[in-house]
Amino acid sequence: MGRGKSLGETALIYAAACAVGFAWLAKRFERTILTAPIFFLAAGFLISGTGWADPEAGEPILHAVAETTLVILLFLDASQVDLMQFRKQHVWPQRMLLVGLPLAVLIGTGAGYLLLPGWPLVALALVAALLAPTDAALGQSIVTNLRVPERVRRGLTVESGLNDGLALPIILLLAALLGEMATQDAQGWLLFGLGQVLLGPLAGIVIGLAGGWITLHVNRRGWTSRTYEGIAALSLAGLCYLGATAIGGNGFIAAFVGGLCFGNLLQGRCEFLFEFTEGEGQLLMWAAFFLLGFVLLPEAIEHLSWPIMGLIFASLFIVRPLAIWLSLIGTDAAPATRLFFGWFGPRGLATALFALLIIPQVGEAWAEPILVIAINAVWISALLHGMSALPLGNLYARRTEQMGECAETMDVADPFERVEDDAATSPQQIKSGD
Repeated sequence: MGRGKSLGETALIYAAACAVGFAWLAKRFERTILTAPIFFLAAGFLISGTGWADPEAGEPILHAVAETTLVILLFLDASQVDLMQFRKQHVWPQRMLLVGLPLAVLIGTGAGYLLLPGWPLVALALVAALLAPTDAALGQSIVTNLRVPERVRRGLTVESGLNDGLALPIILLLAALLGEMATQDAQGWLLFGLGQVLLGPLAGIVIGLAGGWITLHVNRRGWTSRTYEGIAALSLAGLCYLGATAIGGNGFIAAFVGGLCFGNLLQGRCEFLFEFTEGEGQLLMWAAFFLLGFVLLPEAIEHLSWPIMGLIFASLFIVRPLAIWLSLIGTDAAPATRLFFGWFGPRGLATALFALLIIPQVGEAWAEPILVIAINAVWISALLHGMSALPLGNLYARRTEQMGECAETMDVADPFERVEDDAATSPQQIKSGD
């Protein structure tokens, strides 16, 4: 036991050393195809093969880090979206989320039916739902490439910030149904799934609105400061999670819904959330990718088969591109933009962490194959999207430059970057009436 704990701590030492090294060279890496997810997945995988640290000892650490990261990122992503701006100005991400996401699940289920014969339809739909959420962190050089039109970069950012929260209820219900098939307890699993999906949002709405109202109240009276507001916001994310689980709801859905309510009540007074996302939030994601590579990637690669690889490649090259293309029919997106959106939907932390979340529910027969598909999809996507982000981003930028004035170059407000109102955010000005 002591040795296992020691080997687990050794893995954390390596993770910290990798984070320091990557941070020192981050600007240099931005000009290459080496992204943070590729770096940390590879670092964890390589260290697991040395024998200097025990992957099994790192498993409890992975679950703790994964759950913490998921709760915080769901809350932060949702809290930074202005729903009014999103509804009025962001047609492309609206279509990709409300039409493209369900289409990706349906088309992905069909692809699984062809490639994984013998699997029940519910299991195939669950895998398709797990492979539907995207992660902008795997194509970071796209969203930071200033040559790519701003409207396109923001569309990708908005979609990736919201689709994990929208996919989660589908994943939970499908996991509950698959678990029911394994246990033959239809009523019990159905009630469990409905309770998770219905009570989670309820807890998120109550805690998010109450937290936002109190934050505004104490801010106007000058009882707090920007630093402590950030601490309070992160604590609210944890409170949403714990409050939902206490009443039988899903804490991750509660964190997402709570973030939406909290951020939209504050209406632009969330600069502390942006700062955390760009700083400490990055560190959490790096740690999660490292631990995925260290604990789960070796076994996932060992169980990688041709049908599973075929399904992953179909998801990347056919399912999402087709779903996005169809969802954008009737919009002003050019064909090149539809292809660009379709390809740059990398599978990242949400896919892996959601798979970890639902494996206790789906039964032993399906837990391992589903996790193998999810983890292999993440590293394959990290590699392909990371390597293609820089060259394809520049190629697309040249294409839009040749198009001249077009829908892609239109100015559009960003729901993730609200304009700050100094009079509303300064307690001293509020109290003095300035």
